[in-house]
Amino acid sequence: MTRLFNEPGDFADEMVDGFVAANSRWVRRVHGGVVRSTRATAGAVAIVTGGGSGHYPAFGGLVGQGLTHGAALGNLFASPSWQQVRSVAKSANAGGGVLLCYGNYAGDVLNFDKAQERLRSEGIETRTVAVTDDISSASATDRHRRRGIAGDLVVLKTAGAASDAGYDLDEVVRVATKANDRTRSIGVAFSGCSLPGASEPLFTVPEGRMAIGMGIHGEPGIGEAAVPSANQLAVLLVEALLAELPDDVEQASGQRVALILNGLGSVKYEELFVVYAKIDALCAQPRSRSWSLRSASS
Repeated sequence: MTRLFNEPGDFADEMVDGFVAANSRWVRRVHGGVVRSTRATAGAVAIVTGGGSGHYPAFGGLVGQGLTHGAALGNLFASPSWQQVRSVAKSANAGGGVLLCYGNYAGDVLNFDKAQERLRSEGIETRTVAVTDDISSASATDRHRRRGIAGDLVVLKTAGAASDAGYDLDEVVRVATKANDRTRSIGVAFSGCSLPGASEPLFTVPEGRMAIGMGIHGEPGIGEAAVPSANQLAVLLVEALLAELPDDVEQASGQRVALILNGLGSVKYEELFVVYAKIDALCAQPRSRSWSLRSASS
């Protein structure tokens, strides 16, 4: 349950106020969201992301050197309006064009696309990349329908690095698109979340059970299972992700991977480290299996 709030309707706005106050060295507030408070490089491509509040560190926490230049922040679990996206993009624009990069959700697609139209009409070259990493949300043949979850970070980090390296907008889009094409994620849930002031969670998971592939707002997943051990969960996650390799990768053996394991705002770091230890071991094990990987973090 969400216990610390004033008026439920003010929660998202007050959260942004506090976030900016705590991080004023790095971000400043603008209409619709936040942008970097550090000086922008003239002519650089601005990377702008965004989405509903309630997913910290997404999306305001992804603004900063080497990441994005701005984030449009909607209400709790609600897409920012196109006006918010436009405002943040204009504030972040440094003259090199704007890449709008966001998770693939219907409301976000609608509003970011509308913002792109308006920005272009105002003479600001703008492109979009929707992140589609969640393998549970659609089949491999319908990847364009998949949700964007933890993979947002990979794509945004890659795009931000390309911008900081001086790439032009076309090249930043190419790099971000390739990063998205090579990123896969899968999630599990042990319980539901609740909005400020709500008496019941948005969704529930039966005691002792785990929902596999459930979305961050409670969107249906692909099934349920008994809560496994940490090692069993690690095997489930790794095998599910390795079952679908990028189109230009023939086999996993010998490839290099970047691992991200997060708690979707709930699971404690200590538990995650236990799971990560097994994931890292699986990715580094010898060729006794059909795959052998090296973790980019090792």
